[in-house]
Amino acid sequence: MELFDLIILGGGPAGYNAAERAGNAGLKTLVIEKRALGGVCLNEGCIPSKSLLYCAKAYDYAKNGEHYGVTAKDVAIDQKYVVDRKNKVVKTLVSGIGMKMRKAKVKVVDAEGMIQGKTADGFQVEAGGEVYTGKNLLIAAGSEPVIPPIPGLREGVASGFVMTNREVLDLEQIPAQMTVIGGGVIGLEMASYYCTVGCKVTVIEMLDHIAGPTDREISGILMKNYANKGIDFKLGCKVTAVTDHSVCYEDPDGKAQEVAADKVLCSIGRRAVTTGYGLENLNVVMERGAIVTDEQMRTNIAGLYAAGDVNGKIMLAHTAYREGEVAINTILGIKDRMRYDAIPSVIYTNPEVGAVGITEDDAKAKGLDVEVVKMSLKMSGRYLAENPDGDGILKLIVDKKYRRVLGVHMIGNYASEIIYGAAMMVETEMQVDDLKEIVFPHPTVCEVIREALFDVK
Repeated sequence: MELFDLIILGGGPAGYNAAERAGNAGLKTLVIEKRALGGVCLNEGCIPSKSLLYCAKAYDYAKNGEHYGVTAKDVAIDQKYVVDRKNKVVKTLVSGIGMKMRKAKVKVVDAEGMIQGKTADGFQVEAGGEVYTGKNLLIAAGSEPVIPPIPGLREGVASGFVMTNREVLDLEQIPAQMTVIGGGVIGLEMASYYCTVGCKVTVIEMLDHIAGPTDREISGILMKNYANKGIDFKLGCKVTAVTDHSVCYEDPDGKAQEVAADKVLCSIGRRAVTTGYGLENLNVVMERGAIVTDEQMRTNIAGLYAAGDVNGKIMLAHTAYREGEVAINTILGIKDRMRYDAIPSVIYTNPEVGAVGITEDDAKAKGLDVEVVKMSLKMSGRYLAENPDGDGILKLIVDKKYRRVLGVHMIGNYASEIIYGAAMMVETEMQVDDLKEIVFPHPTVCEVIREALFDVK
């Protein structure tokens, strides 16, 4: 029986990043992954979806190039090529993670892991017919799509008519009509892609707005942009059934409605994976279906940690990276803690949405005395040059008493690349007057943030 300093269940962002940190720090580390290194993010989420979205953006620019003096004829998109290209990107990155594991001297077992229990020597985990013992165990099992008990939905998944985030990335033919159940990030990004490449898309959302916790004004701008591109949004609607050719729902007035579809994407949400690998053998404290962790990613059991989607806190890959690092630092005796106030989020549609910190509505709900500074991205020369008809905006949420930035929200191109700087503003709690002294490059879209800082009273 081989003894390790650390066993990690799951090779996704939380798992593989933690393994690299642990291995490089001298911990004898084992990663057990039943499918492929990179997890959902790399294989069927973040990376492949961005590959598709970039292809759609290139197609959109070529098709509408006359706005910039560029004329192209017979512009078309090859969906099979797009999928093949996506697969090559994924394969390259998965190979890269494997190289990182070898460099950090991390052992990787390609098998399904099963926790046997905890002994005096440590945690025992069976995988591939072998039993391994770890002084510490990090659970990084990730999450899975929620498939609610809507009549016909599970049957649709089984037949291939209904897709999850996994299958929607592998369609080699563009359907004529697609219905998306759920107007969150995954649903919007895929609706964005398929609408751009010529599919008639309908989005059905239970809430009265799209994009979940996104700033309401910004989510409204995003919806207007895509409504203008042809997406049909059904807000405040409840899906009641899925047939073999349509989705049935109730409108806000309670009237029965139906929309035809060639394919359906179910993107209602995700839930932590906490079954199927013996977690019940450890008596771990759970809450709302997720593993409970503290600021050091520790569970109620000494030596047991959980990072990534499995703890249900903020289901984003970059959150998982940091949580895994905090867990490793704690194991190494390095003082560290996980903080969630400045986790940036992005919706990679076109236009992009970037956000960090609290929204205007959050501030009101918490009774905070804040100033909201709103500015058009057209204040940026670069944005105006690239988006003459753009309606992008930036919003700063500033604490009046301490003059600190509590939130930054924006919609427009490059938002995904800009928002990290805003996250640093929130995380470091620098005062507005200090932030004004930072020099931003010109001409850039990000300098709108600096302009907004000078509008703070």
